[in-house]
Amino acid sequence: MNPQHTFSIDAEPYAFEFTPARCALLIVDMQRDFLEPGGFGETLGNDVAPLRRTIAPNQKLLAAWRAHGLQVMHTREGHRPDLMDLPPAKRLRGRGTRLIGDLGPLGRILIRGEPGNEIIPQLAPLPSEPVIDKPGKGAFYATDLHAILQNRGIRQLVVTGVTTEVCVHTTVREANDRGYDCLVPEDCVGSYFPDLHAAGLAMIKSQGGIFGWVSHSEKILSVLNCDSGIRSADSLAKETK
Repeated sequence: MNPQHTFSIDAEPYAFEFTPARCALLIVDMQRDFLEPGGFGETLGNDVAPLRRTIAPNQKLLAAWRAHGLQVMHTREGHRPDLMDLPPAKRLRGRGTRLIGDLGPLGRILIRGEPGNEIIPQLAPLPSEPVIDKPGKGAFYATDLHAILQNRGIRQLVVTGVTTEVCVHTTVREANDRGYDCLVPEDCVGSYFPDLHAAGLAMIKSQGGIFGWVSHSEKILSVLNCDSGIRSADSLAKETK
């Protein structure tokens, strides 16, 4: 696969024109606090199983992305140990038995440097893969993500992670406003609530792709892994003339 060529990925509402050299895989908040028993998500009364189903497809997509030497980035939602970047309204919202900053089974909840704030070992970042620590839901708010993407010539994002309707959706909206094309593989994102997962994906691809495109990891992998079956958009155009 020539990373400079443009390939077509089957997606909704229409095909996503994918240029690997200009596209980053952005894996959002696949953290122990959200996905593991005893983490913050479970303390709020949520079943973590719907989120854990995203681990295997993310592993496959990440392995293929790395095999082609393409850009990978990760995000973590978390706060300073002194909580100076945590708005009181965010800490109190939800009224759970434990709040952000409180001690839980995985250390202080959503605090940088604590075990629960770390990305799950199945998707652990490589030293060469930037990790964006964000204090909010979106990956662009109060971070250097936009600067990193610009410096690396990235104009497209494949966005995966959790949760579909919160941090993934906010990040896609932020990216759209900054001029990035976003593709969301539906099996690589997840929510504690199936109806909100479906609604989040529907909003992304509605009105002709108002925020981006929705596809499936297998359709992306078919482009990344099957050199014999992949032809650039330029080649396909020539064949149809």
